Amino acid sequence: MQPGRLGVGIIGAGRVGPVLGAALAGVGHSLVGVHAISEDGWERVEALMPDAPLLDVPTILERSELVVLAVPRDQLEQLVAGLAEAGLWQPGQLVLHTDASFGTLVLEPARLQGAIPLAVHPAMTFTGTSIDLQQLLFSSFAVTAPAAVLPIAQALAVELGAEPVVIEEGDRPAYAEAIATATEFSDSIVSQSARMLAQLGVERPGRVLGQVVRSSVEAALSRNYDAEQ
Repeated sequence: MQPGRLGVGIIGAGRVGPVLGAALAGVGHSLVGVHAISEDGWERVEALMPDAPLLDVPTILERSELVVLAVPRDQLEQLVAGLAEAGLWQPGQLVLHTDASFGTLVLEPARLQGAIPLAVHPAMTFTGTSIDLQQLLFSSFAVTAPAAVLPIAQALAVELGAEPVVIEEGDRPAYAEAIATATEFSDSIVSQSARMLAQLGVERPGRVLGQVVRSSVEAALSRNYDAEQ
């Protein structure tokens, strides 16, 4: 089964949802609508998906062939279950969440109503701006799905220019920990170095550190990759 041209609904207008919506629209999918509840979210939608209607969640589920759940981790399970209790999931509908920690078990209530569960996590730090659209082209997507529909998740990642990396259901927590470790460590080190430079009177610490950090990370990744070959 191929994803084809899909009617896509986005639930969540944080830093991830509007970027993925714009990326999917950019490769030919149709934006059915987006659900946003904050002023910041509305602004991101306006900037990245200006033609996407703002809709309520039931309407999005009614009209969408692919529903992207880009919501905070602590809201995902309750949202999926609540929509199932309301009987809103549709047979054959693709439902995709973007959280690193969960596989597809969190989507079980939707699956029981006939939806097709996909867990797809873009392994990058989002800014919620158009800059992210280019970063997607250099990223990897962690994909988890039942074997029969795993090619759908992989195909969606490839369509967006990313490399799909299959993560088993039981390995998602360890994967999330690895991503969090890299993210938190990088943020901590850069912040510490920037403060040190600022104390020396450097007006734009980020400009000084930018290439140092990027080249150091690339070198570290190269060394680790070469060691594994």
